[in-house]
Amino acid sequence: MAKDEISRADELQAMGWPAEDVRRYADLWEYRHRWGAINLEPEDRAFLRKAEAALPKRVSGKAALKKALQDKSHYRWLAFYREAMLAHEAEQQLNAGEQGAWPVLLAAELALLDELQPVLGLPDTLKARELVALREELLAQAASAGRNLTFDYVSPLEELKQKERSNWKPLRGDASTDTSYPLLSADAVEPFRSEASRVLGEWMRSHLPSLQG
Repeated sequence: MAKDEISRADELQAMGWPAEDVRRYADLWEYRHRWGAINLEPEDRAFLRKAEAALPKRVSGKAALKKALQDKSHYRWLAFYREAMLAHEAEQQLNAGEQGAWPVLLAAELALLDELQPVLGLPDTLKARELVALREELLAQAASAGRNLTFDYVSPLEELKQKERSNWKPLRGDASTDTSYPLLSADAVEPFRSEASRVLGEWMRSHLPSLQG
């Protein structure tokens, strides 16, 4: 088995396979990857063969396509939280032009990733954990200048994990119980976006391993 082989459960899900079958494939793939196929039941081995036969063949060697940045786990994690927050805001009674500081910050962070194009492999994603504190500093500034709502930063992730396998962590860290959700007035949105982009951009350029050298 190739060392760089990865589970393709997300592709089965995109192809319309039932969630139960996708989970079964992911569990069986993980078992085989760790322990080999010898102890799998014949019907489980047959199921794996069926699933893998249904998947499109990958191009191998130097011609293989690199995974797009927008498909990397870290990028999708940020986008997932931004979408959950925008959905939350749509249910609230916000003032004209008012926006949540979190979605504005995450949009700035995603735009920087699009611009800088880091690899977002394991070295980058491990280093990016330090951004938790930097985001909190930026959000604290926003919280001191406007009004606040609340947002459950854990529930969207728990709901996702009921539907599919995910190793994503809560946006504010496992230990945080802070549910504050600062809002920006209409005239504060662009200054905050600009400051978040500046601060996060400086950090990424100087700390993400794949952007060094």
